[in-house]
Amino acid sequence: MKGILSIQSHVVYGHAGNSSAVFPLQRMGFEVWPLHTVQFSNHTQYKQGWTGTAFPATDLIDLVKGINNIDQLKNCEAVLTGYQGSADQCLAIIDTVKTVKQQNPNAIYICDPVMGDPEKGCIVADGISEYLINDVMPLADVIVPNQFELSQFVGMTINTLDDAVKACQHALTLGPKMVLVKHLHSLSSDKFSMMLATKDGCYLAQRPHLAFDNQPVGVGDLISSLFTGGLLKGWSAEQAFEHAHNACYAVLKETHRRGEWELQTIAAQDEIVAPTEIFPITEIK
Repeated sequence: MKGILSIQSHVVYGHAGNSSAVFPLQRMGFEVWPLHTVQFSNHTQYKQGWTGTAFPATDLIDLVKGINNIDQLKNCEAVLTGYQGSADQCLAIIDTVKTVKQQNPNAIYICDPVMGDPEKGCIVADGISEYLINDVMPLADVIVPNQFELSQFVGMTINTLDDAVKACQHALTLGPKMVLVKHLHSLSSDKFSMMLATKDGCYLAQRPHLAFDNQPVGVGDLISSLFTGGLLKGWSAEQAFEHAHNACYAVLKETHRRGEWELQTIAAQDEIVAPTEIFPITEIK
């Protein structure tokens, strides 16, 4: 039984982290092995707060060791990581990726480098951003940063499309083979923009910007999972990128239609497999 090891946060209520990423991958036909870095009652943007805790990094190491003990890491096709609850968990991620690749050299590592961004109200523990930039992201085959996270990785300010292309190209020299920028917020106010960069070129995807009173959380986790699924289906990076873009929009559109804050992943599940609205990507010359 081949599977995807998804090491991310988990919320009991709603859709963020593994609660956003696991079902779309299952709906695309994959076995998923969810490993939670934290377990919270709900995502952290609720004004009422949240309850829960981060798990010790030793828990991650022990659980991966258990999977290895039953000789299943050889069947791990990909490691997908997102929100980390401590700097020590970053070290556990590095150890896990190396162990998986020892057992299956064809496995790929997709890193969604969730960093603290005060403007978004996203807070991570001390040391996490530094480990992500210096150790974790260079180890990844694919990184899925937002504009802020990409700028931190490459040490560049991004204000224009040309800046974004240069930042992605620089990121490709630091270890990753693919860069999917899950949100380029400085490009357009009326469109939502994403970018893909590989050795073959850079591609832009844009769709209508949906206005929410409260911006949904877990969108990046959804994008990362959809892109991972596309790659493991054997699609080209460009095909996987376009599908992730279109399927994510479908989920957001259903969420907007229902007037909800939490992603309506279940209600839009058929669109995850076959989106009905297509926004073709364009190559940036």
